[in-house]
Amino acid sequence: MMKMPTPSTDSVKVAVRARPFSQREKNSGSKCVISMHSGTTTIQDPKNPEHVKTFTFDLAYWSHSGFQMDKDGVFISADPNSKFASQGLVPRVCEELFQATETQERNQEHQVTFSMLEIYNEQVRDLLSRTKKPGGLKVREDQQLGFYVEGLTSVPCENYAQIERLMEQGTKIRTTASTSMNASSSRSHMVITIQFKQAFPDRGLTKQSSINLVDLAGSERQKSSGSEGDRLREGSRVNLSLTNLGNVISALADAAMGKKVLHVPYRDSVLTKLLQSALGGNSRTTLIAAISPADICYEETLSTLRYAERAKKIRNKAMVNTYTLTKESNAENSTLRLGCRRSRMAEQSAHSLAEHGLRTDQLTWAHQLEQAREEWRQHYVAIAQERQMMKTVPHLLNVSEDPQLTGVLKHFLQAGSCDAGRAASNAISLQGLGISDKHASFTNSDGKVTVTPHGKCKVVVNGVPIATKTKLQHLDRIILGSNSSYLYIGFPWERGGEDLSRFDYDFFQLERAAAEGVSVDKLGAGDRGEGKADPSVLAVFQDYVKLMPLVAEANQMSEELKKELKMELKVKNLASSDSRGCDLQKEVMVKVTNQRTHEVWIWSKAKFINRKFLMEELYQRFLDGEDSHVVQEDDPFWDPVQVVHLGSAHIWLQPLAYCMKFEEQAEFLNCEGLEEAVLHIRITPCSPAGRACGEEDVVIDPLELLGKRMDFQIRIVRCLGAKWLKEDAERGIQMGYRIYNLPYTLYTKPVWKIMNPQIEESVQFTALNASQEFLNYLQTNALVVDLWGLQEGCTELSCSQPDLLVTDEGHIMVDTKKISTVIDIGQTASAQMSELYLKLLRLEQETGMLRSINRALSEENALLKESLERTGSAHQPSSTLKITGMTAPSPAAREIDQACTQRASYDREFAKALKGFYQSMNVARGKFLKLRCHKPPEDDQMLRPFVHQQAQMLKDFGELLESSLWKLKNDVALIVKKKRECLLHSE
Repeated sequence: MMKMPTPSTDSVKVAVRARPFSQREKNSGSKCVISMHSGTTTIQDPKNPEHVKTFTFDLAYWSHSGFQMDKDGVFISADPNSKFASQGLVPRVCEELFQATETQERNQEHQVTFSMLEIYNEQVRDLLSRTKKPGGLKVREDQQLGFYVEGLTSVPCENYAQIERLMEQGTKIRTTASTSMNASSSRSHMVITIQFKQAFPDRGLTKQSSINLVDLAGSERQKSSGSEGDRLREGSRVNLSLTNLGNVISALADAAMGKKVLHVPYRDSVLTKLLQSALGGNSRTTLIAAISPADICYEETLSTLRYAERAKKIRNKAMVNTYTLTKESNAENSTLRLGCRRSRMAEQSAHSLAEHGLRTDQLTWAHQLEQAREEWRQHYVAIAQERQMMKTVPHLLNVSEDPQLTGVLKHFLQAGSCDAGRAASNAISLQGLGISDKHASFTNSDGKVTVTPHGKCKVVVNGVPIATKTKLQHLDRIILGSNSSYLYIGFPWERGGEDLSRFDYDFFQLERAAAEGVSVDKLGAGDRGEGKADPSVLAVFQDYVKLMPLVAEANQMSEELKKELKMELKVKNLASSDSRGCDLQKEVMVKVTNQRTHEVWIWSKAKFINRKFLMEELYQRFLDGEDSHVVQEDDPFWDPVQVVHLGSAHIWLQPLAYCMKFEEQAEFLNCEGLEEAVLHIRITPCSPAGRACGEEDVVIDPLELLGKRMDFQIRIVRCLGAKWLKEDAERGIQMGYRIYNLPYTLYTKPVWKIMNPQIEESVQFTALNASQEFLNYLQTNALVVDLWGLQEGCTELSCSQPDLLVTDEGHIMVDTKKISTVIDIGQTASAQMSELYLKLLRLEQETGMLRSINRALSEENALLKESLERTGSAHQPSSTLKITGMTAPSPAAREIDQACTQRASYDREFAKALKGFYQSMNVARGKFLKLRCHKPPEDDQMLRPFVHQQAQMLKDFGELLESSLWKLKNDVALIVKKKRECLLHSE
């Protein structure tokens, strides 16, 4: 009798592999931010090189450098000392598996079966079956087997060569399905399952295990699909499996760390159902994280490393699956374990029954194996014929976004003419978006091959669209429909030893972009004097090229589904929104236009990708003959109407720094740098009352304005020649701008259905004490005025000015940074602090007025003193009398001396009042700093006393400000009153 083995507890082993740069990363001038030393993996933040994170995994493979390409196009180690780790995981596993079976004892029999499936959009596709089942295969659950795929093809295999052929077959079906369903393999998961069974006939014993090799979808796609700000961001099921896998890993990691976990969400996705035993059950599991070492992928790589680090905490309980008796009952298999207390006769009967079960199982296996051998013979004949034709006949090789799928499909161009298209009657059956029933004809005649489009069908050769018969040359690049890409392999005498690997998917798209006039130079990268283009612009260019085929596919789906949307790629130059006009990083966006209603939307890159996933789901339902109608709120081709940013105009403010008025007509430039409209604007320095300053107010040096009050008016006069209004007379416009540190954008009133509208809106601004920073801003920055397009049904931009600081005259205050910096108490009592902020602002205004009064009084004192001195000197001969050798002042002199003494006394009193005020302000500042130091307690029970204490301190602070201001105002008022009485008396 066999003793049941004790389960062994193992952590999930985690390996990490740093791959070579992709062509896109090379073109972007990427730098390596990953290093591996002594089992540790380190990643460096490219924006902050001192910020380094280190991870430790069970295995670390360096595949980024130290390699060369062999004759078969496979990367191998460049020299024996290189630490390069080559790729090829599935072949290695299968090869070693069959090598191990050859060294086993002769009394053992081995049975190996192979299955291959793909999970896309929560549907399971059998990659070894040419029959497509609508809705995919179903995932069932059995009490003993757990989750399994019903009806999945499982093929017996005798050696690795057979598995290799099955993988080729599965990859071909995957490629065909990917093309026909428009389902990119980079967004799907592939699961290869190898069932391995060991039979021991002499002992009546069977051991069985399953090896699951899972290729997960790429993280880049998954991340970009989660669009920020998209109302449909949760609607797509494309990345559901990967998201739920992360949730399962997190739950299992928490459980391994001793945390209480109520539920592990295995059932939330197809992938996690099939991987339940691998993730938290009877298995040994290894996770390999393939990471990009490029700086432009830093965030994604760091996220993947953290994902892997968490998975490392999961623990499985692995045990050998040993069966001592297998009894077949109808179509259901049940496993019976022999008990310990049995008679010898019962044991003999059981042993005989076990041998009978094994013999039956062996006969079934032999029958399956014979059927498989017959299929292998036919398959090998077909492969041999295909290889011979590849040597002698011109043909088309498919080029896919996924390098593993490139070159899988081969369409041979035999002598004569053949049609290519969607219809089954064509000699070359093509699938994919934009492919018509009869799309094009290929003709092989007199040693040359030509291609002719049918009607207006889209055919592109070497990046250039063609409309007539075109001769093909060896290695020509052909795109049929929206994005079905093929490399033409010519006649044998045309071929050489070319490296076909360089003609990858990116090569096709770059060539297509160049033919359409899109280049790095056009996007404004230029030469920075180092012989290299700006990396940020290179990255945007790569984004542009990457999105080109996606936009073409989205437009084709829109056409076939009759959505009447046209999508165009645009590159937004962020310098248009920068007041200094700096050439900041650009970004790619998609302009979406409803060709029937002329409604316009602007989608970010992330939002467009998310929407395209949803469009694919809807389009797939359309292809399957299902109802593709959805309510408007769930339609990925629809969005609520919104305002559209049309362009920006820069008005340089330097004249204002010299108190000079100016008037301009400036261009509104759109994202492409083209004129969208013309702005007529007038900016005038003025008095607080709004009177325009004259030439006598012009200053030679802006420093003359330092610390003084500055008032100026911005008047938007009109908008001229707006293309937005020319395209549709029912539209409207608004303009908005924000100056210096103003917290809100000011918008003009909306104007509808008027060409060249007269705006005539004026706003006055005030800087109470012009700071050096504000004067610098005026000399070096521009006022950026944005033009916004309104369309019927959209929400207009708000023209209200909430919470703006204004003077007593109602003018908007700018240059209030000093005040704003002082009031920063945190968020504990924001309502009280808002009130104190206004009080302090009024205090600052009053203080400014007092300073002005003080300066005026000081000037009056100086003038009066000079006048008195002149008066005194004029009367000096007769102003004194000589009495016994002494002089005595005259009545007039005594009056003058008395007046001077009184004025000096008033100045002293004023200085004393200011000193008292400043002292009280120091006390207030101390209270304020004390308030800022107080932090909310972590204990919730102490929060209420804390808030009460803060409220009381705020109240005391407010009362101190009020009393200090009241005392200063009263003291100054009394001094000013006495001084004026003195002046009147002296006059």
